[in-house]
Amino acid sequence: MRTTATHQELESLLRDDVPHGDLTTETLGIGAVPGAMQFAARDRMVLALAEDAAALIELAGCQVELLAASGTVLEQGAPILRAQGSAAGLLRGWKVAQTLIEIWSGVATEAEAIVRAARAVRPGIAIACTRKNVPGTKQFAVAAVKAGGAVMHRLGLSETILVFPEHRAFLGDTPLADAAERLRRAAPEKRLVIEVTGIEQAVAAAVAGFDVIQAEKFPPGDIEALVRRIDAMAALRTRPIIAAAGGVNAHNAAAYAAAGADLLVTSAPYLARPCDVQVRIVRAPAAV
Repeated sequence: MRTTATHQELESLLRDDVPHGDLTTETLGIGAVPGAMQFAARDRMVLALAEDAAALIELAGCQVELLAASGTVLEQGAPILRAQGSAAGLLRGWKVAQTLIEIWSGVATEAEAIVRAARAVRPGIAIACTRKNVPGTKQFAVAAVKAGGAVMHRLGLSETILVFPEHRAFLGDTPLADAAERLRRAAPEKRLVIEVTGIEQAVAAAVAGFDVIQAEKFPPGDIEALVRRIDAMAALRTRPIIAAAGGVNAHNAAAYAAAGADLLVTSAPYLARPCDVQVRIVRAPAAV
């Protein structure tokens, strides 16, 4: 069973929640009593981080059977996993594992909703999620985005070139074409991406040779107008990719896809409401 986090990282999650033992379970004296636990989807959801949750429960000392893999679309009531072990082990792993699935399945479910809405209009369009995940949760965010059928826009600042207006503020009077040429010489294998806030800026960036035009907070009508302008520019060496960004969500993804955007860039999945995982824990029947 392949997990996103290492066993050491999962152990750290357990230690964070149970740093000095489970006071309630220990005080009640029930730690050694055998039991069983089952996770199920309370509502429709796209499952994420199920393997990590199962491994975490195993690290708590239980035997686990994973019943659904991350990326699976679960309907209401569908089982996720079941576990057997002592009360101490089950109660130690319970809440951390449940929360891990709930939070990241919420991200995956929202990502899948955006993908589904956009591809109903344009089957081949890609949905890319930004790096605006909660700091320190990158690996979980990436796994959840992929479980929902989306891709990462960029993992961080180190592997991609994306020129924001904030960068251009420090360039002074440097022509955009000169900036693009400087970038291409220094990183010839990288695509050059630039964020723009208006159609004329986008056209200028296309003329300057940028590979991807990230249209920030353009309404769908402006995306459509920009696509027409770019497609009419026969003098361009190559047609840039038009990425709609800023405010893209499941409610407007179809409109942006219909407007002709090649790529939708979104942070919406990270703001999604967690899914609800139903947990049932019972005492094992006494041996006869």
